[in-house]
Amino acid sequence: MKNVAILGSTGSIGRSALDVVRAHPDRLRIVGLAAGENADRFVEQALEFRPKVVGMATERALQSITGAYRAEQAAAGAAGLVAVATHPEVDVVICASSGTAGLEAVLAAIEAGKTIALANKEVLVMAGALVTAAARRRGVPILPIDSEHNAIHQCLHARQREEILRIILTASGGPFRTLPAAALADVKPAAALQHPTWRMGRKITIDSATLMNKGLEVIEARWLFDLPADRIDVVIHPQSIVHSMVELRDGSIIAQLGGADMKLPIQYACSYPDRWAAPVARLDLTAVGALEFQAPDVERFPCLRLAYRALEAGPSHAVVLNAANEVAVASYLDEKISFTAIPLVIERAMDAHGGCAVEGLAEIRELDRWARRYSQELARGLELKV
Repeated sequence: MKNVAILGSTGSIGRSALDVVRAHPDRLRIVGLAAGENADRFVEQALEFRPKVVGMATERALQSITGAYRAEQAAAGAAGLVAVATHPEVDVVICASSGTAGLEAVLAAIEAGKTIALANKEVLVMAGALVTAAARRRGVPILPIDSEHNAIHQCLHARQREEILRIILTASGGPFRTLPAAALADVKPAAALQHPTWRMGRKITIDSATLMNKGLEVIEARWLFDLPADRIDVVIHPQSIVHSMVELRDGSIIAQLGGADMKLPIQYACSYPDRWAAPVARLDLTAVGALEFQAPDVERFPCLRLAYRALEAGPSHAVVLNAANEVAVASYLDEKISFTAIPLVIERAMDAHGGCAVEGLAEIRELDRWARRYSQELARGLELKV
């Protein structure tokens, strides 16, 4: 029996993780749950799974659940995430909390010796060197839940590093893959949120539309698999069947295929190194038909190019990239800036950043605050005229 904590239990990844737990009640048990402010959904989850420790994003949200469910331990904010992630009985921490909130909790969980099942891109984008160094020091595995990195992990199983020529991350291309460049400035959030193959949260769906999601995954891959930028490639694969690939030095390419269902990579992270029967539909290749692959268009979708630039420039630039992107996406979802203004905000913030050391959480937090303030000013200057 593995004891599990979920950070971000009410989001799409968190809900899929609970489906995996439901499918394996003899193998997985919930010990801790943490969420944002969706108290109604959280109470339903708590009453079903009876966690010993709970966390909510705010004191108000925490107070709103106490009448319906009383855990042995409860806390709000960052302390709540840390409490859930470090509970003595927890074996595996599924980090599905959005944005930068999960970083401190992941570091605390690593220090406590917990296995990390990571779905939060920002943790490695902001602090890849810090997190992976801590994991190596404590002998803690980081198992990726992102379908692409999970696929790479499966393809690399038992292979020596010197066998690997490159890794190839696949991207659906998003809803605007074939849209002319001139039309991109006018696309509204409602259209950008209609992802062709995956059902995800709002922020990550916009990132998929701009290809920033793939850019963040490139940075993640650098830290997860210890490969430089020039050995991490991206291809557009509209069917989202091949989740990613590894090319070996003899030219062989190993791929992982599956349906667009996050329960499979979540279960893999929970069961590893074992394989369990999964609560997902089996892939019928004859029904899938043709599989397409194309090069990404970084002129129409410059966010991917900006991510490579940040990776090559150094860790502090990745912090700025991440913060500026979060600000720009939020402004776009509020319909204050255009779709094409998102990469403008990011690029100008990166241009303004001269580079600095980010050796610990304090430096990361300070740089993140600066980048958010600066990006908010940039976004205000690009606001649409109503």
